[in-house]
Amino acid sequence: MKLTRRGHYSVRALLDLVMCGTQGPVPVRDISRRQGLPAPYLEKLLIELRQAGIVHSVRGVQGGYQLSRRPREISLSEILAAVGETVEPLPRLAPDAQQAGDWVTFALWQRLHQKLKEALDSISLEDLYYDARSWQASQGEDTGFVV
Repeated sequence: MKLTRRGHYSVRALLDLVMCGTQGPVPVRDISRRQGLPAPYLEKLLIELRQAGIVHSVRGVQGGYQLSRRPREISLSEILAAVGETVEPLPRLAPDAQQAGDWVTFALWQRLHQKLKEALDSISLEDLYYDARSWQASQGEDTGFVV
């Protein structure tokens, strides 16, 4: 699996929302500034995440984005799927019945795919939040969160 910019930026944006806590809707420009991400691209990703039910948006002067559910209820696999990231193993092989080696490697990729999917399903935004806080503490940082 290769994590593209779409997946990486989406996780960073959502983690930024978690780090902001319950202070209300967070404007895209604030996430963009803190994370150093292009606002127009970030807006497109947040729209996809909203369509998937991961965030909701609030219009107006005090508007922005908020998580739709608690961080522990949002898995990494759900985030990646919302923005079109796949967890298909590479290479995607079609086993040839004539080659025993093809069946073995095909079975290996299938097992790896299953383990990766289980791992992504088991990691929540809350887990990432605690990892980020631990990292910040080890660096002696208390402000300016950037993943």
